[in-house]
Amino acid sequence: MRIGLLLALTTSLVACGESARLQVSDGMGPAPELPEPNKTLIPTVNIAPAIGWPNGAQPIAAKGTQVKAFATDLDHPRWLYVLPNGDVLVAETNAPPKPDDSAGILGWITEKVMQRAGAGVPSANRITLLRDADHDGVAEIRTPFIEGLNSPFGMTLVGNNFYVADTDQLLRFHYAEGAMQIRDPGTKVVDLPGGPLNHHWTKNVIASPDGSKLYVTVGSNSNVGENGLDKEAGRAAIWEVDPASGKQRLFASGLRNPNGLAWEPHSGALWTAVNERDEIGSDLVPDYITSVKDGGFYGWPYSYYGQHVDTRVDPQDPAKVASALVPDYAVGPHTASLGLTFIQPGALPAPFSQGALIGQHGSWNRKPLSGYKVLFVPFDDAGKPTGQPMDLLSGFVNEEGKAMGRPVGVVNDPRGGVLVADDVGNVIWRVTANAK
Repeated sequence: MRIGLLLALTTSLVACGESARLQVSDGMGPAPELPEPNKTLIPTVNIAPAIGWPNGAQPIAAKGTQVKAFATDLDHPRWLYVLPNGDVLVAETNAPPKPDDSAGILGWITEKVMQRAGAGVPSANRITLLRDADHDGVAEIRTPFIEGLNSPFGMTLVGNNFYVADTDQLLRFHYAEGAMQIRDPGTKVVDLPGGPLNHHWTKNVIASPDGSKLYVTVGSNSNVGENGLDKEAGRAAIWEVDPASGKQRLFASGLRNPNGLAWEPHSGALWTAVNERDEIGSDLVPDYITSVKDGGFYGWPYSYYGQHVDTRVDPQDPAKVASALVPDYAVGPHTASLGLTFIQPGALPAPFSQGALIGQHGSWNRKPLSGYKVLFVPFDDAGKPTGQPMDLLSGFVNEEGKAMGRPVGVVNDPRGGVLVADDVGNVIWRVTANAK
């Protein structure tokens, strides 16, 4: 009886909630529209059920570009890294066990909703190497690169040191050029916040241009601190790590769930893609990309998009709100913007020749759906976003509202074009200029 009641409740929750009054595009750009919060008794739950790609189907590439599968039949591929020799590494991964995050009726419902979205599969805990030896745009060699990890996500190489951000620690492995597998156990550099309440489990890592520092993202342990701010120690932040000594310091905070990290090529600034908070309406709050100021505070949980106070947070902190920075560029409410990279010159034709690509995993807290695409934001020569965003890759949701795929990580392909990890389709897509 109890299970039947919970299933009925889950079904009713998926069907409930308010609807957007604005277009997704209204929540984009340097000055997005921010209407009054619309908090409902039952949060809006609107999932695109995951079905995978039918035979012969693929995303829609923008005019002037084309798309084809670089690798298929992967196991929940989420993040990508390209080694200097052109080998492509993919983190086949998913959430670790986090029993405290799924406790109670709400946790049980959340777990069922995530399964519906294609996020309920066990983690392969593996980084796989893909090699396109004949340069035809398809990886014909595939081999496990590192196995036995704990929900790995971010990866970066500095010299012969290969770093992996597991969900609870940053690891270092020795890499020899051209190696197709690493068997030696990794060495822990620093611990990362994990544990049984590990709400945002993905941890990303990027190296400074000179390789002397590492920057690690850690998402929050809640939506807006409802689990207690004591559970947020070290979270909602980007940390700077000295890999030689293991010392670390808080680089930026108030970032609810930062994922993508990239260096903007003209300004040299560090940029991140951030998932903002949920459950105050389909039009709030826009996710964003922003340059990251050393010591900067970006509002979470006390405020959003600068100094817009979130009244759900108690106690408030007026001093922190007053210091909150406004992000540089909004990329739409509830788009689940995860992947971030700046396009290398010549990788794609105009109008995609200079700017940022954002992998938008797709919404659960908006009606109608948002995200489920790879978005392009043009940048100028000063390293600032300019103009309107455009879709590079779309068509991940079919006419019935079901998700054939969900894009996550995006990276440049050194042989031209970009690569996109699709964790529902279990595909790595390659987008290039149209063949002439």
